[in-house]
Amino acid sequence: MSRNKRPVSQQSPIEILKSLFPGSSKSGAKKSGKDPAERVLKGLWVAGAVGVLLYSAFGSVTSIEAGEVAVRINNITGSAMTITQPGWILQLPFGVHSVYTLDASQQRFIMRGLNNVDHLNVRELTVRASDGSNFHFDDTKINFRIAGDQAQTVIADAGDEDGFLMWMRPFVRAILRDEFGRESTISVSNPAAFGEATERAKTRLNRELGEHGIVVTQIVTPRPQFNEGYEKLIEERNALSNQLEVIKSNLAAAETKRERRLAEVERDENREIQEKRTSLEEALATAVSAQADVTREVDTYRMATVGEGQAELSAATRRAEELKGQLDATIRTRKAEIDAFRTQPIERVMERLGERLKGVTIAIQPYADDSTPSRVQMQQVGNGR
Repeated sequence: MSRNKRPVSQQSPIEILKSLFPGSSKSGAKKSGKDPAERVLKGLWVAGAVGVLLYSAFGSVTSIEAGEVAVRINNITGSAMTITQPGWILQLPFGVHSVYTLDASQQRFIMRGLNNVDHLNVRELTVRASDGSNFHFDDTKINFRIAGDQAQTVIADAGDEDGFLMWMRPFVRAILRDEFGRESTISVSNPAAFGEATERAKTRLNRELGEHGIVVTQIVTPRPQFNEGYEKLIEERNALSNQLEVIKSNLAAAETKRERRLAEVERDENREIQEKRTSLEEALATAVSAQADVTREVDTYRMATVGEGQAELSAATRRAEELKGQLDATIRTRKAEIDAFRTQPIERVMERLGERLKGVTIAIQPYADDSTPSRVQMQQVGNGR
């Protein structure tokens, strides 16, 4: 290096390139008339420009895969936009835009074992029932995902990547303990009450975690486990419940059989009633017809009998009138005879009396109770007339 040569820090880029290629500067200058250092510098500038363009092109595009959701934030204005459709997202380079992607696919939170492994695998759930006893679930699974349109809330509350997973353990354990703890050891063994508790827990989890952009889609819990003695009692109760169901089934079958038998009896009785009704209606029709015939005959006989009676009545009336006339004539004749007899002398009376008493023996004992008798009293003796 010569004494009058400048330090490297004060040299231009072209001078530095010339110092690196001392021989080529003369030969190249003779051939082309240009300095080789200038050509190298221009090449470097072009390569740098191409690199900047490539960086800007690839750095301004972010790919969203299926099952992911992205949030693009404008660092200048502070606005944010959530993108849920898979594809490419354009962003301005040099820190104008920031893009964060989150896994929005279905995930599973598991409570199993005795130790916590990570955010998604924690120790099993133990619950204190309302009657004071304890039970636990061996393997509880909670299926959940990020609500795609709530990705901004997820990032704001838990940051990017998988920070939202920290919400699962405290909320799930507390809410499941609370809802299942409302049940007793007897009711929690009932599938109906168990299902109601599961639905209550799911509703509360969606209400609480929904504020952080998380949606619980399913809660899968196995049968609650108790101590050995209580498990034996549960098995016995289940056996008795099965027997009860069998008895109920038999009762239902007997009730069905009874209903069918009653229907058959009712059908037979209805048929018999219908037959008897038909028979009685036929007998009634026959009786009505016979009654009409008898009524007609009676009317005919009555009219004939009444006619005959009226005729006989008329004849008897005429005969009675005739007899009455004859009787009146006889009475008048007898009266005339009596009147005429009264004027007859006593001798004629005695004669006539003797004629009437002819053949009759009369015992007469004379006595006088009247000094001047005006009549004779007679008494019939024996069989004479």
